[in-house]
Formats: sequence, structure tokens, C-alpha cells
Amino acid sequence: MILHTDWRNIPASARNTVAALGNFDGVHRGHVHLLETLRMARPDHPLSVVTFDPHPRTLFRPQDPPFRLMLPDVRAAALGSQGVEHVFQIPFDAEFSRLSADRFVNDVLVKGLGVAHVACGADFAFGHRRHGNIDRLEALLVPHGIGLTIVPQLVDDGGPISSSRIRRLLQEGYPERAAEELGRLWSITGPVMHGDQRGRLLGFPTANIPLTQHLEPARGVYAARVTLPDGRVIPGVANIGRRPTINDGRESRLEVHLFDFNQDLYGQTLSVALIALLREEKKFSGLDELKAQIAADAAQARSILAD
Repeated sequence: MILHTDWRNIPASARNTVAALGNFDGVHRGHVHLLETLRMARPDHPLSVVTFDPHPRTLFRPQDPPFRLMLPDVRAAALGSQGVEHVFQIPFDAEFSRLSADRFVNDVLVKGLGVAHVACGADFAFGHRRHGNIDRLEALLVPHGIGLTIVPQLVDDGGPISSSRIRRLLQEGYPERAAEELGRLWSITGPVMHGDQRGRLLGFPTANIPLTQHLEPARGVYAARVTLPDGRVIPGVANIGRRPTINDGRESRLEVHLFDFNQDLYGQTLSVALIALLREEKKFSGLDELKAQIAADAAQARSILAD
């Protein structure tokens, strides 16, 4: 997979692809369905994705809390694992947001990327103030000999699979149900930062990973599996929240204790997959009660992860 971040300077080798349009946050089963449908419709061209960074919602609603299911580099890797050969990650800024629907098609898709065919969902909207819809998209593509495939949403017993639905499941404390929609475990990926080493003093040293732009799931303690840079997967117990017993409560963070592991991880990028919520965030009377609860949490997580 090749990541392109400048749509105005695309090499000839990356042109003439069949392109799926969308944000692809999470690269969930619905997104995979879209990609597979496009691949079957046009197997004669390389598969690509046209997406955006930052997410348009970030520009238009900057007051919203972070909501991303995955960060851009993780998204690109996930798309590559689905057979996407080129990811066109368009910088979405104020100037680009003012681009009309006609110019998005003519300047970006036709001239900039030189796509051969396009696919999207029925609700895809584009251009300034989302004035462009799929009927307009088709009308703009046809004169250039570019075809359009409209892919219905993938539906299960709970309705259409979508990024917003997966976000709700995580915020409600159901990572296992979110994993079913995603087609894999949901993970938070980031570098290990120096913390206050409270966990070490309590007998449970933790790796501290900032949430940055990730969605904050339900606060509490989770059974987790941690993937190291070398590919090893280590079971552990993770806490997401504001640590009400020992902290001032102003900053949510992810802290994960890796079982039977004592190597230095500072500066390394870990991927922490949440398996199951063990309990919600709670304030304890003191450090002794907190330490006893952490031990109980670790024992419960070991039991779950051993199954």
C-alpha cells in the first residue's frame, strides 16, 4: 500500500485506479463490503481509497470531544491489509472545505487522481456544504467516461453497520460487540509516555498511552491484549479514565499493566486491544483499597484472557 497525501502531485503509476470514497474511520465490516464490491465490479484496475484527514467533523465541530476509532496511519495500514494499493489521504482544511461539488470531481477525482471508476455509499455527500449527492456525482463523472458503483450499507440484526454505531457500543462499554461490527478487536495505538509511576508503587507498573484523537470508550477497567512493535501479543489489564482516587480528575488516560512482563517500553508504540469491560470507574477510600481492587481486576482479566 502506498499513502499519498498530496492529491495535486500524484505519480503516473498511481493513476487509473478504481477508487472508494469515504472517511473509512475504523475500516469496519461495512467498509470492507464496499471495497470487496468495488473489487468485484472492476477487477481490472488497482484498488484505491480517497479519504480525508483530519476528519471533516473535526474542522466543522472543533468543540466536540475526540471521536476517532483509529488514527490515520493505522487506518492506512488497515486499508492496505484489505488489498488497497493506494490511499489518497486528502488534507481537509478550510480551503478544501470550500471546494464546490463540481470542482471536487473535476479537479480532484478527474485531473488530480485520474480515477477510472468510483464507488461509494448511497448517502455519500461532497463539496461545499455537502451540496453534492450521488446523482450529481454520476452526472459529473459520466462525461469523463468514469463509472460509478453505489454500494448499499451492510446490514446485520442491529441495522446498518456504521462507524457511529461502533462508537456508541464502545462508549456504552461493549468492546466485544464493537469487535463484531469491526471484524476485529478495537485498539488504541500510541507511544508509551512517562507517567507518575503510581502503578509501580502499587505493585502494578503500567504503560501510559495518550488517547490523543481516539474516542474515549466507557471509563473503567478492561481485560486487554497488547501488541508490541515486534509483533508479540501480551495479555494485560487496562484502565481508562481520570483515576478519581489518586488524580485531580481532569485528564483521561489509558494505562495498561502487562502480565509477567518487565521490559522498558518508553517511547515504543503499542496497540492496546480492549477485550471486555470488567468494571466501571470508581473512587476508592484510599490506596490500600485501590491496590486490593487492582489485584482482583488483574485476576479477573487473566481468567477471561485464558479462555
